[in-house]
Amino acid sequence: MTRLVLMRHGESEGNRDRVFTLTPEVPITDVGRAQVRAAAEWIRSRWTPRRVVASPYRRARQSAAIVGEVLGLPVAVEPDLRERSYGTLAGRPYADALGSPGYDPAVWWSWCPPGGETLEAVAVRAGAVLDRIAAGDGDAVVVSHGAVMRALWRHMTGSWEDARVARNAGLILAEWDGVRYARVMDLAEAVDGVPNSPVLERARDGVE
Repeated sequence: MTRLVLMRHGESEGNRDRVFTLTPEVPITDVGRAQVRAAAEWIRSRWTPRRVVASPYRRARQSAAIVGEVLGLPVAVEPDLRERSYGTLAGRPYADALGSPGYDPAVWWSWCPPGGETLEAVAVRAGAVLDRIAAGDGDAVVVSHGAVMRALWRHMTGSWEDARVARNAGLILAEWDGVRYARVMDLAEAVDGVPNSPVLERARDGVE
């Protein structure tokens, strides 16, 4: 059984300011660094991953570097783990998504931000990467983004309705039996002591 620990990056400047980021180069904050280090220490106390894989965006690479430091592992980058494109919403407040043309809270996964991409599309590209990682050499930590992890939940479980936005440095554990994801667990309630920014607890808006 291969274990994959999916981690959302630590708090970024965009998360702190509650805006969709304009550039992939937005960094994490000091709060974000503390969140990631605490989560990485929690992982180290329970498992011995052999790989760390990250989105190419700076906030994910910075988070993965901290994980790699704690676990003593190098970091590989997978371009298709990048965050969802929010198109013309980039630089605007999270709340603007709810009033965007075509947004339907009943089927939020099929909504496409103007000039961006749907979560369904994210699930296809990021899911292919996750399957490749799962079929690779041993347990891994996979560092990505809120929307990506939400899409991967659907990829692994078949359910959109249960797909929540992970908090910063939040974790999901997936077990791959060689054929399917036999078990998928949201570890948000299990990770005690991980510093958390109170503005990042809402489930359906800020997802970067």
